[in-house]
Formats: sequence, C-alpha cells, structure tokens
Amino acid sequence: MNRHPGGEEHTRHLLELSALPKGTKILDMGAGAGEALQQMRAAGYDALGIDLHPRSEAVLKGDFLQTGFPDGSFDGVLSQCAFALSGNPVGAVREARRLLKPGGVLMLSDVFFEDPALPGFRMLSCEDMTPVWRDYVLEALWREDCGENCLPRGKCRYLSLIAVKEEENQNGFT
Repeated sequence: MNRHPGGEEHTRHLLELSALPKGTKILDMGAGAGEALQQMRAAGYDALGIDLHPRSEAVLKGDFLQTGFPDGSFDGVLSQCAFALSGNPVGAVREARRLLKPGGVLMLSDVFFEDPALPGFRMLSCEDMTPVWRDYVLEALWREDCGENCLPRGKCRYLSLIAVKEEENQNGFT
C-alpha cells in the first residue's frame, strides 16, 4: 500500500502541475519511506527527503518544522499527508515558505478542516481529493495499517494544492 492517497500517480500529477524543470532541487517534507523521493530522483529531480521517523536510509532524520536548511534552499517543496499529522500545519507552511527560493513551488496534499490558508503563497491549483482519501483510509483500516493519526477528527476535506511563493515587500506580500 502506498503511504499517501493517490500513490505514485498523484506524486507525478503534483510534479506536472508544478512545472518545475528536471534538475531542480525539491525537498519532500514528511518523506517517510522515501517512495516519492525515489520517484522524483528517477524523474531527474535533485530531491531530498526529511522525516522525524524515516523508514529508509535515503530519508534524512529531522523535524520538518525546523529543518535547519538555509533560507531559499529549494526550488520546490513536496508534502503528502504530513502537515496535518505534524500537529502544526501552520508552522509547516511557514517552514516550507522559508525554505523556498523566490517563485518556488509548494506541492501539498493533505487533510484540511477549513479552507487552506497559505500566507505568502499565490494559489495556482486546488483539487478536492476527498473521495480518494476516503478510499485510502478505508483500505488502511481494513488492512489494520492505520494508526489513530489517519482517522478524521470532524468534517474535513483532502485537498491537493499547488502554490507559488510570493515576494515580500515593505507592505507585505506582492
């Protein structure tokens, strides 16, 4: 079972929507076993992955809420099913923005309990993937491969977003 709804096909879809050229540097925040990381590398991206509990030697051990990477280190940030699980999705968005170069792209799919707030980003795409997520959770429950973290806590949607980092000026974001 893939570790995120939509699996490899969805990762490929996010990369296509991002329009990032091959060779660009992408960070997978919440990389887990590194499945998306391997997929990005095979597609020609310079990809790194970070996770609190990596399940692969290819993934760096670390907190994606405070990565330690310098500002503007990446052209793209990918995260699938991780920001909500962090307990601090706002902090995760803030760290992703800090890590992105100007014009960098955030590729995010996750559970949202309200409309997504992405300060400092311009939304390019937002797709509702709730039916795919629902099937994913049901399959995980059936296989007994689902901890309490994948269960919904109230009305929510599973959204797939592409957003571009906006420049900040004296009056706020452009």
